[in-house]
Amino acid sequence: MSRLKEFTTQSARPLPVVLLADVSGSMGGDGKIQALNHAVREMIEAFLDESDLRVEIQVAVITFGGEARIHLPLRPSREAAWTDLEASGGTPMGAAFNIARELIEDRQVIPGRAYRPTIVLVSDGQPTDSWQEPLNALLESERGGKAFRMAMAIGADADHDVLQAFLGDPEARVFQAGEARQIRQFFQLVTMSVSSRSRSANPNSTPSLPDDGWDL
Repeated sequence: MSRLKEFTTQSARPLPVVLLADVSGSMGGDGKIQALNHAVREMIEAFLDESDLRVEIQVAVITFGGEARIHLPLRPSREAAWTDLEASGGTPMGAAFNIARELIEDRQVIPGRAYRPTIVLVSDGQPTDSWQEPLNALLESERGGKAFRMAMAIGADADHDVLQAFLGDPEARVFQAGEARQIRQFFQLVTMSVSSRSRSANPNSTPSLPDDGWDL
């Protein structure tokens, strides 16, 4: 590591991005899982150009399909080696909420000096486990309640009520992807949101996003 990179790593404050990705069996149809893999890979690659002396974008991916688990542990985007997701099983979204809460509240993983996290939820179905209490615990946690949250429903069967509850605001927008290309568009919007924060004079401020031009 060069002395400049070492200085950057030591001085930059982490900006965590946590993705909760539905990889249940239904994601295997219509090219959805392939589009999700491509979109997440593009997002991580785009973050490589954004980290600077003040901000280090870090990425974690939690999947729920059959079981909920950490697919990509939280790490700087430049160190994130992506492996494609595979679709199978049910939709244990509640278990994913628990993992997300434990992750973002762990001071050994995310230090106190970190910026507010961004949490992104993507699903094409309905939870197959108990999700209300885990979601409430996430939203009532110190960092979970302050996190910037974005959600995308893939297809007509996605449970919009759960996604809206995750956002914690009845006026907040749940993005709708009716086809694979719109998954990529959504993640471009996520990338824009995180990038605008990393460049902001105050990365904890609410990101400014376009209201139109996104036909999701």
